[in-house]
Order: sequence, then structure tokens, then C-alpha cells
Amino acid sequence: MARDGDLRLPRPRKRFGQHFLADPRSLARIIEALDPQQSDTVVEIGPGRGALTELLSARSGRLIALEIDRDLVAHLQAVYVDRPNVEVVEGDALEVDWAQLAGPSFLLAGNLPYYITTPLIFRTLTIPRPRRAVLLVQREVASRLVAEPGSSDYGALTVNVQVTASVKVVSRVAAGSFYPKPKVDSSIVLITPLAKPLLGAEEDAPFRRFVQAAFGMRRKTLLRVMRELWIPDAGKAAGVLDGLGLEPSARPEVVSPPDFVRLFRVTTISQIRHEHG
Repeated sequence: MARDGDLRLPRPRKRFGQHFLADPRSLARIIEALDPQQSDTVVEIGPGRGALTELLSARSGRLIALEIDRDLVAHLQAVYVDRPNVEVVEGDALEVDWAQLAGPSFLLAGNLPYYITTPLIFRTLTIPRPRRAVLLVQREVASRLVAEPGSSDYGALTVNVQVTASVKVVSRVAAGSFYPKPKVDSSIVLITPLAKPLLGAEEDAPFRRFVQAAFGMRRKTLLRVMRELWIPDAGKAAGVLDGLGLEPSARPEVVSPPDFVRLFRVTTISQIRHEHG
């Protein structure tokens, strides 16, 4: 592997949020958590200079490296020209259909650019989902992904991810493990879609909006949130909460992901009934 800052390699571009992981121990932990086999197809988001790509290509049967930077695409294509199991694709990870490239069953790995981390996490959980994903994200984001109800890190991202997948923080990665060095530390997270998600596919988008709206009023009581957003009648709103065993004086930040799903469904039914008289 070439050294960090090697002038023979394409330079990192700020507009793409590029911070190349250079720590061998962290790279090994990503591989260990993903556990690719020779029968697996792996999609790698943002391969950069190819440090993780090299390890993935040796462990997986097929590797699709998706890179937005055309200079890095050219570099990787030259490096892997004689490796038939590696396909380097130029494209935006938020726009490219990963499953169309990989097929219905695939694993996902990537060092996510900080400025599009949340959209890429949601993209990861859009059907068809990978069997598992190992992602490198900001440490703050990792804390939010695994947060418990009532904690300071618990929020809309937590709920929207946990209704679809289980999340485990594999390890912390210090800022000095990257070139160039970012301003914050990162974490490796393992995301495994649930065999039985709490939501149906058609519910994903409206549920996400529902949760975002609720946490937009996270300091207000559930009764106030219900009345301002969905059920204006105080008696009916209180009745819905009582039926779900939720305290009207509680706040959104203490409602568990399963309870948010129940609240979403009951509230949606109540709204439909109200609209149809």
C-alpha cells in the first residue's frame, strides 16, 4: 500500500468530503465485522485510494467499488484491471441503484462522507436492503444510532433506524487514523436489517416524516405534539395516548421505537376517520 500523502496517488478533494482511512487495525475490524465469504457480493461505497478495497477483494467473490471521484475511479481501474472479481463503478452512491449492480443479495461496506452520512444510512435501509452493512461514521452519529430512549443522543435517526435494523458499535476510530485528519473521531458500526422489520415497506417514508415531526417538538409533551400535528381534539388525542399506555405529559424523546410505530399507526387511522367524517 502506498504511504499517506503519496504524490503518486490522487489528492483528497474537500468537496467530496474525502478522508482516507489508513489504520490497518481499523481496516481489519471492518473486514471482521462484515465477514465476507467467497460466495458473497460486496458493494463498497467510496473506496477512495483502495485500502479497504484490497482487503475486500481478497475475501469476497465479487466486489463492486462505487466511487464518485473520476480521478480515483481511473486509479482503481488501473490497479484492478487484472482482477476480474472487482468492478469499479463511477457514480453517486445516493443515486446509483446498488441492488441493480449487485443483485438481490449483497453486503455493504463504506467510509461515509460526513456531509451525507444520514441520507446514506437511510439509503442503506431502503428495500432491497443489504444482508448486513459495516459503515464508518462520525462518532456522534454512531452514538445516536445505538441510543436508548430518554438519553441525550436519542432522536429521530435512532428511531427510524432501529425500527428496521439492529446496530452495534464495533470500535472507535481516532481522527489520526485518516488522511487528511478530520476534526472529529469516527466509529465503525455494524447494521443488520431485522428479519421482521417493525414497519412495512410502504410505511417507511410516512413514518420517517411522522418521527421527524415529533422530534421537531421534542421538548413539548406528547399531548401537545399530538394536538398540534395530528389530532387537534384534546380528548381524542388523550384517548389515543391512554390506549397505548403512553403518558400525555411524556415527551417524544422517551418513546421507544416500537411505541412510535404503534402511535404512528393509531394516529394515521384516527386521521383517516376524521377526514372521512
